[in-house]
Amino acid sequence: MESISGVEIYPLISLLIFFFFFVALFWWVATARKEHITEVSNIPLESDNNNTL
Repeated sequence: MESISGVEIYPLISLLIFFFFFVALFWWVATARKEHITEVSNIPLESDNNNTL
C-alpha cells in the first residue's frame, strides 16, 4: 500500500462519506413527520393476504 501514490486520501474520503451519511440520516429522522413514522411502523402488523406464499 505504501507504493501507491495518494493512498493516504482513501481513509479520509471513507470517513467523510461515513460522517455525511449519518448526519443526513439523523437530519431525516429529526425532520420526519410523525404520521409517516407511524404508518411505516405499522406495515408489519397489517394483515394482507396478497403477501402470503
